[in-house]
Amino acid sequence: MNTMTIGKLAHDNGLATETLRHYERLGLIAPSRRSASNYRLYDQTAAQRLRFIRRAQALGFSLPEIRELLGLHADADSDMGMVKAIVQQRVAQIDARLDDLRQLKAGLVALAETCPGHGAAAECPILAALTREPQA
Repeated sequence: MNTMTIGKLAHDNGLATETLRHYERLGLIAPSRRSASNYRLYDQTAAQRLRFIRRAQALGFSLPEIRELLGLHADADSDMGMVKAIVQQRVAQIDARLDDLRQLKAGLVALAETCPGHGAAAECPILAALTREPQA
């Protein structure tokens, strides 16, 4: 069986060993065994799980969501509808964040339109709006 140390697995995947230890504490990966000198040894299953984790993170999934997805992946009898529900929930969260960002952008655009873009900063309507007391 081809195994590697935590340092090699971390290096091969561009991560710090502490990140892998963190994933191990969360139950996301596990060493296949320990060496005679008690080093963690990981097999290809751990490397595959790590690739899964990295790809899921790139899609914005949280570590608890990733743990759930890994659990579903490991259980051949699990229902793919559960996987789809997790993805749809993530899409809904992204949509909500996009709505928030659109509102933030609209506010900033409106603020920028109040400023002529020349003159003394002390007279800038943007700075004045940022320092104004909130209305009750």
